[in-house]
Amino acid sequence: MPFRRLLRRAAALLLLLVPAPALAAGFDVAVTVDDLPVHGALPSGMSRLAITQDHIAAFKAHGVTQAFGFVNGANATDVETRAALDVWRKAGHPLGNHAATHLNIDRAPSLEAWIADVQAGEPAVADRMKGQDWRYLRFPNLSTGATRERHDGAAAWLKEHGYRIAHVTVSFDDWAYSDAYARCVARNDQAAIKLMEDQYLRGVDDALVRMQAVSQKVYGRMIPQVLLTHIGGWSARMLPQVLDRLDAAGAHYVTLDEAQKDPAYAQAEQWLGGDGIMERTARNTGVDLSDLPPALSKPVDPKGLCR
Repeated sequence: MPFRRLLRRAAALLLLLVPAPALAAGFDVAVTVDDLPVHGALPSGMSRLAITQDHIAAFKAHGVTQAFGFVNGANATDVETRAALDVWRKAGHPLGNHAATHLNIDRAPSLEAWIADVQAGEPAVADRMKGQDWRYLRFPNLSTGATRERHDGAAAWLKEHGYRIAHVTVSFDDWAYSDAYARCVARNDQAAIKLMEDQYLRGVDDALVRMQAVSQKVYGRMIPQVLLTHIGGWSARMLPQVLDRLDAAGAHYVTLDEAQKDPAYAQAEQWLGGDGIMERTARNTGVDLSDLPPALSKPVDPKGLCR
């Protein structure tokens, strides 16, 4: 392991008041970021470009050489949001399609309407990924189709048009805090912000424990992971601490392609519905996860804060 990475790992351990649970042999993880260039309400004092730059700086500091960003093309509407996408690419991070308006396949009026939204999202990505493979799709809300007609119809169209699916195995629900954070910043409610920070980081620790337990129970081994985060103001604030915890837990950052070479990812594509692939596979193969550590809990619902 490079000396600088050893130093970074040691620093992360010293910084954490409650160290993240260590995984005995470490684990591979690909980092992905949804909803570029706009996610959630914009906190006072922040800009979409600065949020993107903060993410890039955190990734560089922690040795994340590829963070795959997924774009809602309809939100790249002005100079700043388009510049945010350009800065992402200039930093060397790739872009994929997240559908123009983040249309959930199960809420679309028809499969054809959903496909049209995917197609409408392509130019913002293709224009910035010239000469590179950009045909990765992240399903909005991770919904791959609740009916066989929608699921299989989408899968057939995506295959015909050269798309691969960007799956997810672990998330810390940063999206749930985005709008509450903007409200609390506007009110300068530091107590509420501190409450959210503490709760969120406890959730990160809990999710890392559960991630390992679910993988071992479903597959009998630790599969390469794919982390989902978002490009919002809350995520920009918390990402350095999240990456500290991942470092301390033994994370080895890999590309999305490298992670998804594992057969667990191909296996999951047959299953209907949403969620991360580990939970979806457990649900469809009869693996009972009820005895494992709980999923992310929110004793205080961020939706009710700073109203």
